[in-house]
Amino acid sequence: MKRIRYSKYTGNLADELEMESLLEALSDFLLDSGFRSPFSHFQELGSGQTLDNLRNAMRQALEDGGMFDDAIRERLDQMAAEGEIEKLIEQLLDRMEQEDYVQFDRGQPAAAAQPVAGRVSPAVGEAGGTAPEVRFQVTDKGLDFLGYKTLRDLLGSLGKSSFGRHDTRELSTGVEIVGGSRLYEFGDTLNLDATATLSSALAREGLSLPLNLEYSDLHVHQSDYQSSCATVVMLDCSHSMILYGEDRFTPAKRVAMALSHLVRTQYPGDTLSLVLFHDSAEELPLSQLARAKVGPYYTNTREGLRLSQRILARQRKDMKQIAMITDGKPSALTLPNGRIYKSAFGLDPLVVHETLEEVARCRRSGIMINTFMLASDPGLVQFVQRVTAICKGKAYFTTPENLGQYLLMDFLSRKMKTIH
Repeated sequence: MKRIRYSKYTGNLADELEMESLLEALSDFLLDSGFRSPFSHFQELGSGQTLDNLRNAMRQALEDGGMFDDAIRERLDQMAAEGEIEKLIEQLLDRMEQEDYVQFDRGQPAAAAQPVAGRVSPAVGEAGGTAPEVRFQVTDKGLDFLGYKTLRDLLGSLGKSSFGRHDTRELSTGVEIVGGSRLYEFGDTLNLDATATLSSALAREGLSLPLNLEYSDLHVHQSDYQSSCATVVMLDCSHSMILYGEDRFTPAKRVAMALSHLVRTQYPGDTLSLVLFHDSAEELPLSQLARAKVGPYYTNTREGLRLSQRILARQRKDMKQIAMITDGKPSALTLPNGRIYKSAFGLDPLVVHETLEEVARCRRSGIMINTFMLASDPGLVQFVQRVTAICKGKAYFTTPENLGQYLLMDFLSRKMKTIH
């Protein structure tokens, strides 16, 4: 009788590793903001998004192994002892590309590549400046996962939370019944209140058959009127966001990605835009958020508000709001001739006056400004209180650790109160 021997199946570790766990382990590297933390596993890597840096970051994540279970860590140790880690890294890179978490740009020599918005210009290769330097970028799918992961962690820290929609005090006609019925008007959702409609017809016609229904007999149920909202996240990327031994910019990026995922999946009628402000201001596509880094030194809050107003003016929504995340006082101003006036010595009266004037314009346009402060020095607190008083918004004095909780609580609850 022929015998068949079966060897133990070990499988391919590159196929068994959960890609979500690997992305989570690499999230600090993928969302790098230019801050070199001494406690980061990736502090010695270059800031460019090159394939070599990604390989090194993946090697460090695998060596750390904190995101994997004991069985995976044992196999990683065994592969490291056998010198198979480099082969595993190449297999994982291929899988990340095939599953559309990252994209590689292999087509252009480093010396000929031109810098584009949101991308660091490649360095010159060693061989006469013509060797191609492979770069990568996080895809929309990768950003979506990182945003989902952040949102899940934030909602877990908040406890029970209902996504719902933006409720208002107004009543409308719809499927969910929360109030009494009223006479039907043209354009209403035809969710008929059969009892009230028949009662109206019987009161007019009496108990006779057939029963004639007229337009004036139609009654419809009322439900909460749920409005749509246009939101602009104003993100301070001045140099102070990574000074004083603390990275404040990366947590802000994570919150913006979480809010983007929330809006896209739970509030399809809403819009979300992103504005970076520093010496000046610019609108940044959400797909480029992962590559955003801290920029010039000064804080041109007024220019950020002006750009945000232009963005919101294009949106035909019931509610419009600005969520401003900053850690510094306004210290720059764009003059009528286009020149940028800069003041590094506290609250400059001209800068403050023009910034508050812009806040007043937002108020007159019906735009709510909610400010999330990552610092608490007395001069800054006084400025934020004046902004809040003018626009009737809210001020949250928070830290990078609980910034996301405050911002999501504000977006989900829509309550009018100030948290200090």
